[in-house]
Amino acid sequence: MILPGLMAILIPVVVGFASKEMLAGLLAGVTASGVLMAIFQSNAGGAWDNAKKLIEGGFESEGFTYSKGSEAHKASVVGDTVGDPFKDTSGPSLNILIKLMSVVSLVIAPLIK
Repeated sequence: MILPGLMAILIPVVVGFASKEMLAGLLAGVTASGVLMAIFQSNAGGAWDNAKKLIEGGFESEGFTYSKGSEAHKASVVGDTVGDPFKDTSGPSLNILIKLMSVVSLVIAPLIK
């Protein structure tokens, strides 16, 4: 995790000293893609978690009954394994990444010509 953390700090510095227009584009791209990815991960994680809960409670659709132990339940457990980190850690941490890159850019802004 040291390398990704350093990248979040060093990339705005390197790009900022190359060109202030490039830094503005970098921040716009990081913000736009980061917000969309965070929303996707938070919602997808919640959906996978809710699907598992629905199946565990017993669910009937198109004449088939899905409950604990079924193939659908096994698949939903796998989805929930991915979904929990999405909604609990990965989605919210993108907010911190966006803020970190923006703050670093603001700190170096007086030095950029």
